[in-house]
Amino acid sequence: MNALKKLILGMGLMSVLCAIPAMAQIANSVTFDAPSAFYAGNAKMPAGRYSASQPNADDKLLLIEDTSGSHSAFVEYEVVTSNTPHAQTDVTFNKYGNVEFLSAIWVDGRKSEMQILPSKVEQNAGKAAAAEKHSLSANNAGQPQ
Repeated sequence: MNALKKLILGMGLMSVLCAIPAMAQIANSVTFDAPSAFYAGNAKMPAGRYSASQPNADDKLLLIEDTSGSHSAFVEYEVVTSNTPHAQTDVTFNKYGNVEFLSAIWVDGRKSEMQILPSKVEQNAGKAAAAEKHSLSANNAGQPQ
C-alpha cells in the first residue's frame, strides 16, 4: 500500500511540473503598439507595431519583432504567478528617465505573467533612477483589435 501511495504522489507531482511551463506560454503571439523607442533585452527597438512570440514552448525565450521584420530580439523571461486571472492582455514597461524597457507580458485570463529578465543596460539604469511602470493594451493573435 505504501508503494502505491508513493507512485500516486510521484505521478501527481510530475503532472504539476509538466503543467507549470504551459501556464505562461503564448499560444500564437501577442501584438502591441509601442509609441516610443524601448529596449527589449539589450536591443534598442524603435517605436512601432510589435509581436511577441515563443518560438519554442520548452524554452523561456520570447521573440520580440516589429511587423516589418527589420528589428527583433530574443529576451529571457521567468514565470511569475498571481492569485487571480489577469483581466486583459497587456505589456508592461519600466521607464528610467526617458528610457523604456520591456518588463512583462500578461495574457488575459491567465494567472501568470512572463516577466522579462532585466538586461545589464536596465540594471545600470536602475542604479541611477527608480523605475516607473506603465502598461499598454495588447492583443492575442486572433483577438479582435
